[in-house]
Amino acid sequence: GNAKAVSHAGAKGLMQLMDATAEDLGVTDSLDPEQNIMGGSRFLKKLIDRYQDVELALAAYNAGPGNVDKYGGLPPFAETQNYVTKVMALFEEATKSPKVP
Repeated sequence: GNAKAVSHAGAKGLMQLMDATAEDLGVTDSLDPEQNIMGGSRFLKKLIDRYQDVELALAAYNAGPGNVDKYGGLPPFAETQNYVTKVMALFEEATKSPKVP
């Protein structure tokens, strides 16, 4: 939740956008929370449309579309595999139907 976060790889803001990706998305200030979230959301939507698979879209968001294309699926990077597993678990938890007593 740190809007000013910058990763060791240079990804910035809440959605951890790389400069080139941010520029392609029209984000002029990656550290501005509104621009960052809107840009990151547009990017994720593009990836979901491209891959027609949420897990592959998440992998592309994390490791880049080039790596998903290169490996023909989930890249063999522990960081990316852990990221996809974690985000999918959070998604599944958030979309579970409430239990009826």
